[in-house]
Amino acid sequence: MARYRLEGTIVDTENASAHWAEETDWNGSNHISRATRSQWEHEKLYRSRRGRYYVEHTSQWQGSTARAEWVSPEAATRWLLLMGHDLPEDLAALESEVSE
Repeated sequence: MARYRLEGTIVDTENASAHWAEETDWNGSNHISRATRSQWEHEKLYRSRRGRYYVEHTSQWQGSTARAEWVSPEAATRWLLLMGHDLPEDLAALESEVSE
């Protein structure tokens, strides 16, 4: 569980109505995040109880601080497609707008 203040709103990852983990690819030595293209930095997408999407950014770098940011429905759709996840019903109509 993590809590973040996003533009005057507090979001709690435990209260999210849905969440999706990033996918990784093996480069022969390490698992590399598809979202960040790094073995050390990671992302996870959440849908809040109110249906807004946000990305949680975490890092394995010593001294780093986790953070979160709101993302648009289009950005959430791109993120999910890049990770190879199925789109939730509320984003399905955006697929043709963000991919070719």
